[in-house]
Amino acid sequence: MATPKTTTICAGSCLFGRRRPLVLIAGPCVIESRRGCVDLARRLAGLARRLDIPYVFKASFDKANRTSADAYRGPGLQAGLEVLREVRERFGVPILTDIHERGQAEPVAEVADILQIPAFLCRQTDLLLAAGRTGKVVNVKKAQFLAPEDMVHVVRKIESTGNRRILLTERGTSFGYHNLVADMRSLLIMRELGYPVIFDATHSVQRPGGAGGRSGGDGRWAPALARAAVATGCEGVFIETHVNPDQALSDKDNAIPFRALGRLWQTLAEIHARVSS
Repeated sequence: MATPKTTTICAGSCLFGRRRPLVLIAGPCVIESRRGCVDLARRLAGLARRLDIPYVFKASFDKANRTSADAYRGPGLQAGLEVLREVRERFGVPILTDIHERGQAEPVAEVADILQIPAFLCRQTDLLLAAGRTGKVVNVKKAQFLAPEDMVHVVRKIESTGNRRILLTERGTSFGYHNLVADMRSLLIMRELGYPVIFDATHSVQRPGGAGGRSGGDGRWAPALARAAVATGCEGVFIETHVNPDQALSDKDNAIPFRALGRLWQTLAEIHARVSS
């Protein structure tokens, strides 16, 4: 059976699709402060302009699935959306952020270009339907416990709203306790559903709950997995980054230092150009 043609998805100034430039989705795990978030967005937008790469800024206003009740979650919906709106207006970049409840879909859609469904919530029917009904691009992270071919049911739920602006993201699969593996076949299998596929390089090296009251990870391996994913075939790469990862309030073990991002992205773009030509 021939692989179906992948739909091209437009999110703000970015186009995700076969034979399109590789899209970078990058930013902090969570909004830690307005000043820090805007500063990192400025740096990332400047890097994207210098390298002439399509770029989406990502940051969460709330991390509702933290390991510990004491962990930092973010500024919340209203304050977080104010920061994301400022980033979008000041730097002209598309915005991606998570939603965790169906009531968040509409207000977030007023600011964000891409609504992201967290991996743990990717089977929540009401959440998927609410996101789909906004008409915005919906990026769904495949759950750590889900086979890639089972994402067809997720896709069908969103399609039932009439929305076919869908992205599918691989972020690793559970492998025993406190460990994930990235199966590159997952990218190819999800591609057969006809939508662009994203590889989440930094969450794929996470060790869920593996650092006591928080998740740990092996961020040093994220660049290698990103290179492998682009060589396998994907339309975008999702990377959490931070100016000082050791000081990050969430997922600090996985984030790629901002200073290393430019060289990595140039390498990924070169690989993509070769495999997509």
